[in-house]
Amino acid sequence: MDVKLFDSELKVMDVLWREGDATAKHISNVLKEEVGWNMNTTYTLIKRCIKKGAIERSEPNFMCHALIPKEEVQEAETEELINKIYDGSADKLFAALLGRKKLSKEQIGNLRKMVEELE
Repeated sequence: MDVKLFDSELKVMDVLWREGDATAKHISNVLKEEVGWNMNTTYTLIKRCIKKGAIERSEPNFMCHALIPKEEVQEAETEELINKIYDGSADKLFAALLGRKKLSKEQIGNLRKMVEELE
């Protein structure tokens, strides 16, 4: 993924990923509720996302459409985290996650299944 989105821009994208195409006004209303942002802040962030090629705008009503799937952003962000914090080593990240968090039997089972599918 070539587009680097900041946390604030990801909040805008998250509304589109959760709800599908939406008007800028609707995104603004949702983010006012969730994070307390005013309309100008949200519109500025939407425009930044449009400029970066993450959102496509259409009329009528300043309709917004996500051009980048959430999975693509998650993959890029995870890759960046692994490279930045764990020296490019996914197993170090995995070990850190397992070492810090109490996991349920179900979560452990799911992880075991994922690992088996990779083998």
